[in-house]
Amino acid sequence: MEQKIGIPVVNGILSAHFGHCQYFLIAVVVDGKVKDVIEEVPPPHEPGVIPSWLSSKGVNTVLVGGIGQKAVNLFRQFGVNVVIGVPEKNPRELIDDFLSDTLITGDNQCSH
Repeated sequence: MEQKIGIPVVNGILSAHFGHCQYFLIAVVVDGKVKDVIEEVPPPHEPGVIPSWLSSKGVNTVLVGGIGQKAVNLFRQFGVNVVIGVPEKNPRELIDDFLSDTLITGDNQCSH
C-alpha cells in the first residue's frame, strides 16, 4: 500500500503554520518504508488552495503544527488525514516517528 505524507517546511524544520512554509516535503511510503522524498514549492497561500493542491499530488496524510479549521475541513473532504500539533523538528525525523507510531503531538498552533 502506498501512502504520501506531506510536511510543511521552513528553514529545515516543520513550519508552525502550514500556509507559511517554504516548501512541502512529500514522503512516498510503500509498505511502511520511505521509498522517495520530494520537495514541492506550494502555490501562493490563499484559502483552500493548499489542501486541493496537496490532494492533487496524491498526499493522503499531512503532519502540521498549526492549521485553521477551514483547511482541516477541506483536507478531510479530499480524504486527507490531518495530524495536528506536530512539533517543529526535522521532517525526516517526523516521518520516522509517524511511521513507528511514536509521534508525540500537542495543541494546534493556529488560532483561526
